[in-house]
Amino acid sequence: MAIHTKRTLALALLAAVGMVSTQAQADQLADIKAAGVVKVATFDANPPFGSVDAKSHEIVGYDVDFAKALAKSLGVKLELVATNPANRIPLLQSGKADLIVADITITPERAQVIDFTTPYFVTGQQFLVPAKGADKLEAYSKARIGAVKGTTGEQALHQRFPQSRVLSYDDIPLALTALRNGNVQAITQDSTILAGLLAQAPDKANFKILPDLLSKEEIGVGVKKGETALLKVVNDQLVKLENTGDAAKIYDAWFGPQTPSPQPRAFKIEAP
Repeated sequence: MAIHTKRTLALALLAAVGMVSTQAQADQLADIKAAGVVKVATFDANPPFGSVDAKSHEIVGYDVDFAKALAKSLGVKLELVATNPANRIPLLQSGKADLIVADITITPERAQVIDFTTPYFVTGQQFLVPAKGADKLEAYSKARIGAVKGTTGEQALHQRFPQSRVLSYDDIPLALTALRNGNVQAITQDSTILAGLLAQAPDKANFKILPDLLSKEEIGVGVKKGETALLKVVNDQLVKLENTGDAAKIYDAWFGPQTPSPQPRAFKIEAP
C-alpha cells in the first residue's frame, strides 16, 4: 500500500511538473499580450536591415518592417531594442527582448541556445574589396579580413581561410572604415548588407563586391528556448505574410529595382 501511495504521489508530482512546464512555455506569449507590447531586438547600424533614418531619427529597415508586422499580428505595440550582432542572443536570454529580428543566421550552434522560426530571408556571404583588388576569393586566403563580431561571417572566415588574419569589429561601418584605412584588405558580410553599405558610401567607386559566395545564409527570427506558443504564432504570421504578398512588398521596399541595393528575390517563406 505504501509503495502504491508513493508511486501515485510520484506520478502526481510528474504531472504537476509537466503542467508547470507547459504553462512556462506559454508564459512569454501571454506576458506579451498582457503587457500590450513586444520588445524586438534589431539593428540600428546595419542597413538595409536596420539603421537610423537621418530625417525621422527612427530605426527603419527590412527587419523593422517585419517586426511591425509581427507586432500587429499579436495585437500589441512594438518596442525596438537597438542591438549589434554580439548582443542579440544575450538580450533575448536576459528577457530584455522577446524576439530577435536582426539579420541573425540560423546555425546549429545558435539553435542549441535559442529557437528559430522558418527563414524569412536568404542571402550569401560575400567580400567587399578595393576596386583594384583581386577578383577571386582564394586570393584573400592569407589576407587581413574584417568581419562583424559575433556573426557567421566571422566563423566562416576561420573555417574557409584558416591562414587569414580575421579582425573583428562591432558593426559593418567600422569594418568599412578599416578597409578604407588599409587596416584590412577585405571585409565580409551578407551580400545585401554589403550592397546597401556600398550604395551609401560617398567613395563607392573605390570598392567592389566579389561575385563568389563565401557561404549561404538563412535568416530567421530568434525566440527564447522552449517558448513553443510564441514560436508557432510567429511562424504562422511569417507564412501568412508570404501568402498575402506582404513579404514580397517588404522585400521590394528594401531590395527592389528602385532601391540602393537591388537584388532579385530568390526565395519564399515556407511553413517549417
